[in-house]
Amino acid sequence: EDVPPSEIGTVRDMVTLYRRPGCEGLFEAMSHLITYRVNAVRKQSSLRRLMKLGRGLTFDMIDMDAYESVKNKIVQQMGVEVERLKKASVFQEKIQQITGIDINTIAVGHGSNWTEEQATYVTDAVTADIDSLFKKSGGLLGNGLHKEYWRAQKDRNSDTVKVEVIVLAQDHDSMKSLEKLTAKEFDTLYSKNKRDIAALKEPRRKHYERLRLATSQPQDIPWSLPESISFRRPSNAQQFDMHLFVEKDGNFRAELGTWEKGVLEEELADDHVVGWLRNLDRQPWSLEIPYRVPGDIKPMFPDLVVVRKDSKGYIFDILEPHDPSRKDNADKARGLAEFAEKHWDLFNRIQLIRKKRGSDGKERYFRLDVGNEAIRKKVLAVTGNNHLDQIFEQDAGCNS
Repeated sequence: EDVPPSEIGTVRDMVTLYRRPGCEGLFEAMSHLITYRVNAVRKQSSLRRLMKLGRGLTFDMIDMDAYESVKNKIVQQMGVEVERLKKASVFQEKIQQITGIDINTIAVGHGSNWTEEQATYVTDAVTADIDSLFKKSGGLLGNGLHKEYWRAQKDRNSDTVKVEVIVLAQDHDSMKSLEKLTAKEFDTLYSKNKRDIAALKEPRRKHYERLRLATSQPQDIPWSLPESISFRRPSNAQQFDMHLFVEKDGNFRAELGTWEKGVLEEELADDHVVGWLRNLDRQPWSLEIPYRVPGDIKPMFPDLVVVRKDSKGYIFDILEPHDPSRKDNADKARGLAEFAEKHWDLFNRIQLIRKKRGSDGKERYFRLDVGNEAIRKKVLAVTGNNHLDQIFEQDAGCNS
């Protein structure tokens, strides 16, 4: 269920849309934009991600030393963590829990209800017991790192080294420290090689993309729009001009909501607009922005992406008409503001839009633009829907 679904509908409703002819330069400019993918890939530990990245870079002959390098860095850090644990007062206690087994003997009277505890003593765990725990630790670390550490300490007592790995794998702080280090190393190594990764064939590029996305934190990726998309278009759908994808006859037809249609009409009245995109939910090609709710990160798919052009080139706007009665208003507003804070250089207007009556009694579309730095700072600090409503009243403007 984590994979974005394909657009579905009846055979009669489904059509294929193609890139609008004459928009080659526009699509080239869009290839420099970014999107996110939230929960698109099963999460993996940073330890596993870094090892797979190093192995892949060596396999693809991008960096022949990458695999050995990341493996050695991790093993070295494992040694650092073991030394830290040895300095802690609980280290010997943890070793005793692993290498010693408590034995209780109890005498039971036959034919009666009494029992008597006779003795308690500790016996040493046999090598087979340690090997079993060592193997389980390997499952926690992944990629045979337990054996790599063991081999690096080959001059020492075998069981002693294995016990160190067991203690390390069971210690929350040590594993957290390893995760933090390897997450940083992953980002550094990926950034160093991303241009060579981008030059690989698609299956291998996808491999690296999945590794990058397999983290608990949302990751941005290039927004790559395909040559064609599937689109659900009812037979009574209305025709609209300047959409970036069109049917073979050069037209675009869609069934838009009242607010979407009204906002779009305002946009198309601007002579600087050269194209727009109906951004569908949960498509492999959709523009996706993360937003946070208590205990989770969710994706949002803004309804409209509008493209304008001036003397300096193309300008990209994100427009999200959004019903103020929904519970997720404040969360989504903060998500848009956080996105704008990180990517202000790629997108211009990033607007949350509501329809309401103005002071003259007429209904208009009021726009809260988090692309504006002053407004963005207010929205980043929003505490709830009522607070967001106040900001809308103070700072939202309209086109007419």
